[in-house]
Amino acid sequence: TFSRHVFCSGPFWRNGGAYQVVCSHRISTADGERHLILPIVLFPVVQQVNILMPVCLTTYTMSCLCLQGIEKPFTEVIKANIGDAQAMGQQPITFFRQVLALCSYPELLNLDNTFPEDAKNRARLILQSCGGSSLGAYSPSQGIDYVRQDVANYIERRDGGVPCDPDNIYLTTGASDGITTILKLLVCGQGIDRTGVMISIPQYPLYSAALAELGAVQINYFLNEDNCWSMDIQELQRAVNEARQHCHPRALCIINPGNPTGQVQSRDCIEDVIRFAAKERLFLMADEVYQDNVYAEGCKFHSFKKVLFEMGPEYSETVELASFHSTSKCYMGECGFRGGYMEVINMDDDVKSQLTKLVSVRLCSPVPGQALMDLVVNPPQPGEPSYNCFIKERTATLSALAEKAKLTEKILNTVPGIRCNPVQGAMYSFPCITIPDKAIKEALEKGQQPDMFYCMTMLEETGICLVPGSDKLTILLNKVKEFHQRFTKQYS
Repeated sequence: TFSRHVFCSGPFWRNGGAYQVVCSHRISTADGERHLILPIVLFPVVQQVNILMPVCLTTYTMSCLCLQGIEKPFTEVIKANIGDAQAMGQQPITFFRQVLALCSYPELLNLDNTFPEDAKNRARLILQSCGGSSLGAYSPSQGIDYVRQDVANYIERRDGGVPCDPDNIYLTTGASDGITTILKLLVCGQGIDRTGVMISIPQYPLYSAALAELGAVQINYFLNEDNCWSMDIQELQRAVNEARQHCHPRALCIINPGNPTGQVQSRDCIEDVIRFAAKERLFLMADEVYQDNVYAEGCKFHSFKKVLFEMGPEYSETVELASFHSTSKCYMGECGFRGGYMEVINMDDDVKSQLTKLVSVRLCSPVPGQALMDLVVNPPQPGEPSYNCFIKERTATLSALAEKAKLTEKILNTVPGIRCNPVQGAMYSFPCITIPDKAIKEALEKGQQPDMFYCMTMLEETGICLVPGSDKLTILLNKVKEFHQRFTKQYS
């Protein structure tokens, strides 16, 4: 038996040339079943991109043909890559867009009854905090002071009163900017002293692409599929022990809720990870951009910072942590504004000074994104004119995402040869797709990897680039089901 997990966000372009289709192999051998989970194609360097270029070119070509009315077995190419919610029909939050419109064109503040008063008041506060009262002005490199204070207040509320110093907040160009900045700060050394960074497999390709670009050593630790993609301390220990033979492990990256696997880590698991990081002297990087996207019964988001501080001074005063959030996911889906923040904990003052110098190189993150981040962390409050509309829209979006998570699991698990764990959170599923031996043979004869062959065949027959997660989700899942049944029958 030879099966692969095909991450349903297909191949995509990311961070200077990184393409990826994530998969795993399950291979039966004489010694038993061996299970490997890995990104089959990730190309952070230009000369390697050509292997996946056919998929992207085919997707683009088919989109053009559909627009031109040229007959294909489908009427549109469905692509919802990298969780771009609004590109696939998710509606923006009214209050957010009203305030951003007022900030972008302050003349609108003079109109009567067009915008609610709380939106106008918020726009005035944001503009007063900007240079020249304009979103078009540079901000301090660390971000607008007013916004960083609001972020700190939000974190304190979220974490039940755990203190947050706004001086530890850096406003970033989405979470990815903060993540790559911290990695740049940590990577150093040569040979066996070269920085190693532990990342989960399956993984979000930003990490491996950034590590390759920086020349760092990627240390893979494998999530436990049989336990709904949970983290396993023994697996972390195995990975770090092996890595110390050829590099210096300095950081451990965690994505919670998980991308691309959709798991939500338990509090007990987070405590175990913090103890492990303390023992191994690892810098923790907590990617928490899906913190509002928790769907499964019994699951709850726990921030690493909150758990860290509740574990007492032994950990809260020693373990170094950077956590990340953005405006791109959750109920907001505002990917294009590139708003985000990171908070650093227990960072040495001299190192923090270097971090501040590092972020100053890019002058500042986009100021409209900073303004949006402020609205996310300080939305309308009860009694304000926009509150009821905000709550209605936020609840509807999160409820729709929860229904889509259940629908994805339900439909995929009705298809023979496809198995999908419960989608506990985030915006992704990570099904196991069994490819028939005959299809594997034909793929290899054509010089293709079997999962590439599967993806290309589905794209050409259905117009799907393996990306669920939109208002087209039911159509997409049914097409996946029908295609997989045809594919399996053809190659059986």
